[in-house]
Amino acid sequence: MRTIQFREAICEAMSEEMRRDESIFLMGEEVAEYNGAYKASKGMLDEFGEKRVIDTPISELGFAGIGVGSTMTGNRPIIEFMTFNFALVGIDQIINNAAKIRQMSGGQFPCPIVFRGPTASAGQLAATHSQAFESWYANCPGLKVIVPSNPYDAKGLLKSAIRDDDPVIFMESEQMYGDKGEVPDGEYVLPIGVADITRTGIDVTLVSFGKIFKEATAAAEMLEKENISVELIDLRTIRPLDINTILESVKKTNRLVILEESWPFGNISTEITYQVQSQIFDYLDAPIIKINTADTPAPYSPVLLTEWLPNRDDVVRAVKKVML
Repeated sequence: MRTIQFREAICEAMSEEMRRDESIFLMGEEVAEYNGAYKASKGMLDEFGEKRVIDTPISELGFAGIGVGSTMTGNRPIIEFMTFNFALVGIDQIINNAAKIRQMSGGQFPCPIVFRGPTASAGQLAATHSQAFESWYANCPGLKVIVPSNPYDAKGLLKSAIRDDDPVIFMESEQMYGDKGEVPDGEYVLPIGVADITRTGIDVTLVSFGKIFKEATAAAEMLEKENISVELIDLRTIRPLDINTILESVKKTNRLVILEESWPFGNISTEITYQVQSQIFDYLDAPIIKINTADTPAPYSPVLLTEWLPNRDDVVRAVKKVML
């Protein structure tokens, strides 16, 4: 297999699907002439032209709404937000139109649209540009939410998202676009709603997703050197949530730690904790531990930012605590 960057995997997924289906187009800020803010659409304007790779004004509400409306005439748009922090301006279109139009139209209007772009922190971008939105969108019925952690998953899941007849929130990371990974040469797609067990183990189940999954992997490797066997699960999809994979793993390990880059109140790890304790409480040999950011807006100071973000050392301490 080839080794390519995350941004290249995203570009390949969009390009392959646009060659397959002429109803697909890409719209967003700087996606065309500039080849994408993070170069995830490099070369696409040259191949597909300005009617299918469309630069927009700085008006997220406007172009999100155009995208939703275009699905009603048979199109399958990909809407890129430069960051999901900017999607707050367009969230009315996502929540009140994209997520609900199928139900409100009695099934007459499906909404096959993908909203994609980076989520969570990306270094010193401070409070208004460092927010994780997975739990916000996963809270809304009608939306599917995907957060890949590597180029292979990004390409396979984005292709599935583009083909899906429901609106999909596809969340990336500014700090992952340069990450490299193996991606097959040929056609492949990955199913939405299926988690990936990247490491088998018997002592503790560790669940994570997205950019911070790298910290979970590093922690599992550190713990292996101390003869602690970690079963590592990459969620990949937040909604629908593959809770069965987590439950079966916890039945084996009897312990659960969840690492998530988000504020601690009402997040994905909160939902997983509830699901596990309500369905297989008797299998647990220790309280579930969830690891999140500090319960404050993201700081700008690099020293404070390091303290704000969870990391591999936090995971190691949590795993050792549940092992007591």
